Amino acid sequence: MAYYDEKVQLLRQQVEQKKHKESKLKELYTQRETLSAKADALRKEKLDEQADVDRLEGHSLTAFFYGVIGKMDEKLDKEREEAYAASVKYDVAAREFSSVEEDIKRYEAEIDQLGECEQQYAQAFKDKLEAIKCLGTKEAEEILRIEEHISYLEGQIKEIEEALGAGRAALETTDSVLSSLDSAEGWGTWDLLGGGLLSDMAKHSHLDEAQQRVEYLQVQLRRFKTELTDVTIHADMQVSIDGFLCFADYFFDGLFADWAVLNKINQSQTQVQNTKSQIEIVVDRLTAMLSATNKSLENEKIVLNDLITKTTI
Repeated sequence: MAYYDEKVQLLRQQVEQKKHKESKLKELYTQRETLSAKADALRKEKLDEQADVDRLEGHSLTAFFYGVIGKMDEKLDKEREEAYAASVKYDVAAREFSSVEEDIKRYEAEIDQLGECEQQYAQAFKDKLEAIKCLGTKEAEEILRIEEHISYLEGQIKEIEEALGAGRAALETTDSVLSSLDSAEGWGTWDLLGGGLLSDMAKHSHLDEAQQRVEYLQVQLRRFKTELTDVTIHADMQVSIDGFLCFADYFFDGLFADWAVLNKINQSQTQVQNTKSQIEIVVDRLTAMLSATNKSLENEKIVLNDLITKTTI
């Protein structure tokens, strides 16, 4: 019987792993399709915005008009800001798309390695069941049922722990984004009080840091959502989780509107803080689920041990 126990347990774990990976892969395919369309749209927007800048910097009628009315510098600055914002948003989407592609290739390779574990498990399970029937005891079949449930619970614990790891990593990055924005806010306040070129450069340096960290956070939020694919979250949380995929868009729309104005930095801080709060809510929910699942697993193992102890073969 020990041979059957070890073989069935190993194959059962492989089946659970494959099922979870296929579920996440399906989610990644959906994300790839969405990001592909998004990147295409942002690429067009980027080219259109740059074309507006080129027209003003060239010898177009538009450039002539703004030159005549004395608003060339004002208009050109505005177009350059919009072109830069469009370029950054496209770069974020393009890098996120590449990240999804990498994840898809990794999951596809891992699924291929698991091969036909479902068929192998079904046969091994059938063989073990036949061996149990030969023993002629109801306890033996009950042991088999409990082992199945224990395997399921162990798989759920693994999925919850992976989701928790992704969520906690994203939380750390939100803190680093907030730190950069706080520094930018401090220098921005000093700038308003007459800090001059030094304070203005420091402010934009911290905004650059925030921008880079937001790009990384966007990838982390997408992976967090992917890890949550096989974890049952209440319906009221789903909207917030879906919103993770658009975080960078909201952030950059607020910041690039006029990032010289301190109020825009405050708005970006609020957006990041709101996202952090949403992550914390999901992480707290996952932590509670992990605790409950671990308790169920412990109880099942106690029942199994008692049953095995009492069963005579």
